[in-house]
Amino acid sequence: MVLLESLSLELGSKMPPFSLQDPFLNKHHSTDLMGDNGLAIFFTCNHCPYAIAIWDRSLSFAKKAQNIGINTVAINPNINPAYPDDSPEAMKQKITSDNIIFPYLVDEKQDIAQLYKAQCTPDIYLLKSDMSLFYHGRLDDNWQDPDAVSKEELWNAAECLSTDKAAPQPQFPSMGCSIKWVN
Repeated sequence: MVLLESLSLELGSKMPPFSLQDPFLNKHHSTDLMGDNGLAIFFTCNHCPYAIAIWDRSLSFAKKAQNIGINTVAINPNINPAYPDDSPEAMKQKITSDNIIFPYLVDEKQDIAQLYKAQCTPDIYLLKSDMSLFYHGRLDDNWQDPDAVSKEELWNAAECLSTDKAAPQPQFPSMGCSIKWVN
Protein backbone atom coordinates (compact mmCIF):
# COMPACT_ATOMS: atom_id res chain seq x y z
CA MET A 1 0.00 0.00 0.00
CA VAL A 2 1.39 3.37 -1.03
CA LEU A 3 0.01 6.30 0.97
CA LEU A 4 -0.68 9.38 -1.16
CA GLU A 5 -2.40 12.73 -0.74
CA SER A 6 -4.79 14.28 -3.21
CA LEU A 7 -3.33 16.92 -5.50
CA SER A 8 -3.94 20.61 -5.01
CA LEU A 9 -6.25 21.65 -7.87
CA GLU A 10 -7.34 25.16 -8.78
CA LEU A 11 -10.75 25.95 -7.36
CA GLY A 12 -13.17 27.12 -10.02
CA SER A 13 -11.66 24.78 -12.62
CA LYS A 14 -14.25 23.17 -14.87
CA MET A 15 -14.26 19.46 -14.27
CA PRO A 16 -15.09 17.11 -17.14
CA PRO A 17 -18.51 15.53 -17.46
CA PHE A 18 -18.58 11.75 -17.24
CA SER A 19 -20.75 8.80 -18.06
CA LEU A 20 -20.14 5.51 -16.25
CA GLN A 21 -22.01 2.33 -15.40
CA ASP A 22 -22.72 0.97 -11.97
CA PRO A 23 -21.92 -2.74 -11.41
CA PHE A 24 -25.53 -3.60 -12.34
CA LEU A 25 -24.82 -2.09 -15.82
CA ASN A 26 -27.04 0.97 -15.36
CA LYS A 27 -25.51 4.01 -17.02
CA HIS A 28 -25.17 7.28 -15.07
CA HIS A 29 -24.20 10.67 -16.48
CA SER A 30 -22.83 13.52 -14.39
CA THR A 31 -25.52 15.91 -15.61
CA ASP A 32 -28.22 13.54 -14.32
CA LEU A 33 -26.39 13.01 -11.02
CA MET A 34 -25.97 16.73 -10.33
CA GLY A 35 -28.12 18.13 -7.53
CA ASP A 36 -29.64 21.62 -7.65
CA ASN A 37 -26.69 22.94 -5.65
CA GLY A 38 -23.90 20.55 -6.60
CA LEU A 39 -22.37 17.10 -6.64
CA ALA A 40 -19.96 15.40 -4.24
CA ILE A 41 -17.70 12.84 -5.90
CA PHE A 42 -15.81 10.22 -3.91
CA PHE A 43 -13.13 8.29 -5.80
CA THR A 44 -13.06 5.27 -3.52
CA CYS A 45 -12.92 1.50 -3.36
CA ASN A 46 -13.75 -1.48 -1.16
CA HIS A 47 -10.32 -2.61 0.07
CA CYS A 48 -8.31 0.47 1.09
CA PRO A 49 -8.28 0.96 4.90
CA TYR A 50 -8.55 4.75 4.47
CA ALA A 51 -11.62 4.37 2.25
CA ILE A 52 -13.14 1.73 4.54
CA ALA A 53 -12.66 4.02 7.54
CA ILE A 54 -14.86 6.76 6.08
CA TRP A 55 -17.55 4.79 4.21
CA ASP A 56 -20.12 5.15 7.01
CA ARG A 57 -19.40 8.88 7.34
CA SER A 58 -19.65 9.23 3.55
CA LEU A 59 -23.12 7.69 3.69
CA SER A 60 -24.11 10.06 6.51
CA PHE A 61 -22.75 13.02 4.55
CA ALA A 62 -24.76 11.98 1.47
CA LYS A 63 -28.01 11.84 3.44
CA LYS A 64 -27.47 15.30 4.92
CA ALA A 65 -26.22 16.80 1.66
CA GLN A 66 -29.25 15.57 -0.25
CA ASN A 67 -31.38 17.76 2.02
CA ILE A 68 -29.50 20.87 0.84
CA GLY A 69 -29.56 20.04 -2.87
CA ILE A 70 -26.19 18.31 -3.17
CA ASN A 71 -26.10 14.78 -4.57
CA THR A 72 -23.34 12.23 -4.07
CA VAL A 73 -21.67 9.65 -6.29
CA ALA A 74 -18.83 7.22 -5.64
CA ILE A 75 -16.49 6.13 -8.41
CA ASN A 76 -14.27 3.06 -8.12
CA PRO A 77 -11.10 3.44 -10.25
CA ASN A 78 -9.49 0.26 -8.85
CA ILE A 79 -10.84 -2.17 -11.42
CA ASN A 80 -7.63 -4.15 -11.49
CA PRO A 81 -7.35 -7.94 -11.66
CA ALA A 82 -4.84 -7.85 -8.79
CA TYR A 83 -7.54 -6.40 -6.46
CA PRO A 84 -10.60 -8.69 -6.59
CA ASP A 85 -12.12 -6.96 -3.53
CA ASP A 86 -12.72 -3.96 -5.81
CA SER A 87 -14.31 -5.90 -8.67
CA PRO A 88 -17.79 -5.00 -9.92
CA GLU A 89 -19.10 -8.18 -8.25
CA ALA A 90 -17.64 -7.09 -4.91
CA MET A 91 -19.10 -3.61 -5.47
CA LYS A 92 -22.57 -5.16 -5.86
CA GLN A 93 -22.17 -6.90 -2.53
CA LYS A 94 -21.01 -3.68 -0.84
CA ILE A 95 -23.92 -1.68 -2.26
CA THR A 96 -26.33 -4.22 -0.82
CA SER A 97 -24.61 -4.91 2.51
CA ASP A 98 -23.91 -1.23 3.30
CA ASN A 99 -27.21 0.04 1.87
CA ILE A 100 -25.39 2.59 -0.28
CA ILE A 101 -27.95 5.23 -1.20
CA PHE A 102 -26.06 6.87 -4.08
CA PRO A 103 -24.62 5.47 -7.31
CA TYR A 104 -21.35 3.58 -6.92
CA LEU A 105 -19.83 3.57 -10.39
CA VAL A 106 -17.21 1.50 -12.18
CA ASP A 107 -14.33 3.44 -13.78
CA GLU A 108 -13.13 0.34 -15.60
CA LYS A 109 -10.68 2.11 -17.91
CA GLN A 110 -9.67 4.56 -15.16
CA ASP A 111 -10.29 7.42 -17.61
CA ILE A 112 -12.39 9.53 -15.25
CA ALA A 113 -9.93 9.17 -12.38
CA GLN A 114 -7.17 10.33 -14.74
CA LEU A 115 -9.21 13.28 -16.03
CA TYR A 116 -9.94 14.37 -12.45
CA LYS A 117 -6.29 13.84 -11.44
CA ALA A 118 -7.44 11.55 -8.65
CA GLN A 119 -4.51 10.07 -6.75
CA CYS A 120 -5.84 8.07 -3.84
CA THR A 121 -8.83 6.39 -2.31
CA PRO A 122 -10.62 8.32 -1.05
CA ASP A 123 -10.13 11.42 -3.22
CA ILE A 124 -13.06 13.79 -2.71
CA TYR A 125 -14.42 16.57 -4.94
CA LEU A 126 -17.34 18.94 -4.47
CA LEU A 127 -18.59 20.54 -7.68
CA LYS A 128 -20.93 23.43 -8.26
CA SER A 129 -23.90 22.77 -10.53
CA ASP A 130 -21.89 24.16 -13.48
CA MET A 131 -19.23 21.42 -12.90
CA SER A 132 -16.67 23.86 -11.47
CA LEU A 133 -14.53 22.71 -8.56
CA PHE A 134 -15.61 24.18 -5.22
CA TYR A 135 -13.84 21.87 -2.77
CA HIS A 136 -11.14 19.20 -3.10
CA GLY A 137 -10.00 17.75 0.17
CA ARG A 138 -10.65 15.43 3.03
CA LEU A 139 -13.98 14.45 4.53
CA ASP A 140 -13.03 15.57 8.03
CA ASP A 141 -10.08 16.04 10.35
CA ASN A 142 -9.78 12.47 11.67
CA TRP A 143 -10.04 9.61 9.20
CA GLN A 144 -9.22 6.99 11.87
CA ASP A 145 -11.67 7.80 14.64
CA PRO A 146 -15.16 9.13 13.95
CA ASP A 147 -15.55 10.02 17.63
CA ALA A 148 -12.50 12.30 17.48
CA VAL A 149 -13.72 14.37 14.50
CA SER A 150 -13.86 18.05 15.38
CA LYS A 151 -14.21 19.52 11.86
CA GLU A 152 -16.47 18.08 9.18
CA GLU A 153 -14.69 19.87 6.37
CA LEU A 154 -16.65 18.46 3.42
CA TRP A 155 -19.94 19.21 5.20
CA ASN A 156 -18.75 22.76 5.92
CA ALA A 157 -17.93 23.17 2.23
CA ALA A 158 -21.33 21.78 1.24
CA GLU A 159 -23.10 24.26 3.51
CA CYS A 160 -21.04 27.11 2.02
CA LEU A 161 -21.87 25.95 -1.49
CA SER A 162 -25.59 25.62 -0.80
CA THR A 163 -25.78 29.10 0.73
CA ASP A 164 -23.69 30.88 -1.92
CA LYS A 165 -20.74 31.54 0.38
CA ALA A 166 -17.09 31.42 -0.65
CA ALA A 167 -15.28 28.10 -0.62
CA PRO A 168 -13.75 27.39 2.79
CA GLN A 169 -10.03 27.86 3.24
CA PRO A 170 -7.68 26.19 3.83
CA GLN A 171 -8.61 22.94 2.14
CA PHE A 172 -6.56 20.00 3.41
CA PRO A 173 -5.80 17.13 1.04
CA SER A 174 -7.45 13.79 1.35
CA MET A 175 -5.11 10.87 1.87
CA GLY A 176 -5.32 7.19 1.21
CA CYS A 177 -4.04 4.25 -0.76
CA SER A 178 -2.74 4.98 -4.22
CA ILE A 179 -5.11 4.21 -7.06
CA LYS A 180 -4.19 0.83 -8.51
CA TRP A 181 -3.43 1.94 -12.05
CA VAL A 182 -3.56 -0.78 -14.67
CA ASN A 183 -1.07 0.93 -17.00
